[in-house]
Amino acid sequence: MDKINFYSIPQISSILGLSRIAVYKKVKKGEIKASRIGRNFAIAKNELENILGHNLNSSQKTIINEGVKKTVKEYGEVLKKLGNE
Repeated sequence: MDKINFYSIPQISSILGLSRIAVYKKVKKGEIKASRIGRNFAIAKNELENILGHNLNSSQKTIINEGVKKTVKEYGEVLKKLGNE
């Protein structure tokens, strides 16, 4: 069982495939919620799941579904042709 409850910025950067600086900037902008512990930041496990899309609430799911429907409506024929290649 995974007992990790918090991740550091270097760990998150490795998981997301981003640089440490990029993750740090996202934390500073508030795009990634983190707690400050001394000079370091700790990102909760559930925040990582939110970032990766494992925990989507109903409004987030609705936004995604609307985007997919719009894309299929506007680019359906192109997507079919790309799918055949």
